Amino acid sequence: MDEAGIMEGLGENGLVVGSSERRSVQKKTPGSRVWTSFIECVSATGRALPPLVIFKGKSVQQQWFPHDLSYFKDWQFTATKNGWTSDQTAVEWLKKIFIPRTQPSDPSERRLLVLDGHGSHESVDFMYLCYQHKIHLLYLPPHTSHVLQPLDLSVFSPLKHFYRKEVGSLSLLTDSSPIGKQNFLLCYQKAREQALSSSNIKGGWKASGLWPVSIAKPLLSRLLLENNNKGKRNAPNAADSLKTPLSIKSWPSEASQVAWTTPRKSKDLKAQVLHFSQLESDMPTKRLLFRKITKGFDEKDSLLAKAQLQIQALETQLEAARPKRRRKVETSPNSRFADIKAIQHAQEKANVAENNKEDGEESEISENEKNCIVVQVD
Repeated sequence: MDEAGIMEGLGENGLVVGSSERRSVQKKTPGSRVWTSFIECVSATGRALPPLVIFKGKSVQQQWFPHDLSYFKDWQFTATKNGWTSDQTAVEWLKKIFIPRTQPSDPSERRLLVLDGHGSHESVDFMYLCYQHKIHLLYLPPHTSHVLQPLDLSVFSPLKHFYRKEVGSLSLLTDSSPIGKQNFLLCYQKAREQALSSSNIKGGWKASGLWPVSIAKPLLSRLLLENNNKGKRNAPNAADSLKTPLSIKSWPSEASQVAWTTPRKSKDLKAQVLHFSQLESDMPTKRLLFRKITKGFDEKDSLLAKAQLQIQALETQLEAARPKRRRKVETSPNSRFADIKAIQHAQEKANVAENNKEDGEESEISENEKNCIVVQVD
C-alpha cells in the first residue's frame, strides 16, 4: 500500500501560442489548486483494493460528489486538515478496507503488508491492530520506494498521466468551469480504470523483485544512482527486421489475409496499402483511390471524436450549473470514513430541503394572489 497526491486542476504539459517577445508562455489551466491524496493497495495477483480518497477540509460534503455515484461503489472518503493521511486515518483504513477485503478463507493463514516507513504506519495502534489480525508488516528501507514499491514503479506514474490527460481534455471544452472535486473524482475514476490494470500491477511487483522474488531486480535497476554512469546496452536495430523481403510462396496467403480483413480505422487501411504495394505493381489510380478512402476514414473519425467531446462538455456544464446545497455527510460515530450510502443519504436530504423551499415559495405566491384586488379597466 502507498499514498500519493494529485492537484485537482493540474493538467498535462503542452504547446501554446504566445508572443515571441516573451521568453516563456504558461499554459492556461483551471483555477483549482487543491491537493487531494489517495491510498491505493494492490496485490501480487494483479488485484486492486478500493481506494481511500482524502480531501482537505473539516468534513466530507455532499456537494463534492457528482449526481451519479455508481462509479464509486465501495470507495471510501474522508477529510483531514492538510489533505494527507494521519495516524487515525491509517488505522481506519486497516479496519474498513484492508482487513475485511483481504480476509483469508483459512483463519489461521497470515497476511503480508508491504509499506513504507511513514509515521502513520509506525504508530502503536496501527502495528497492534496488524498483530491482532495476523498481518505481517514489511517496511521498505528509507529512500527506496522508487525501486522497491510496486505502486511507484508501474501504477502511480501512468495514473497521474491519464488523470492529467482527462483534466486537459475537460478544461479544453469547459474553459470557464474550474476543476472542482466533482470533476476530480470523475477524472480520477477514468484514469484509475486505465492505470490499475492487472498487467500494470503485476509488472510493478515483477520490476521491484518482490514477486516473483528476485534479488537482482532492484540491485540492477537503472533508477539506482550507481548505475546511472554505466553505458547503455546497444539495442537491436528495429530496421533490420524489415530488411527481409517477403517470400514469394507467402504471397497468396498474405493477399488473402489483406483482402478479407475489414479495416476499422485509417491506420489499418494504410497497412493494407503497404501490403498491396509489395504484392503487385503500383498504379496511380489505385494510389489515388486509397488516399481518398483514407481521407474519408479520417474525416469520419474526426467528426465522431468532436461529437463525443461536445457531449461530454455539455454534460459537464449541465452538472456544474445544477444548484447545490451545502450539507455535511454524517458518518457513524464508529467510523471516520464516508461511504457511498452516507453520501447518497446526504444528497437526498439536500434535495428534499431544496424541494421544500420551492414549495414554500409557490405557496407564498398563491397567498399573495388571493389578497390582490382585480381592477378591470374599460
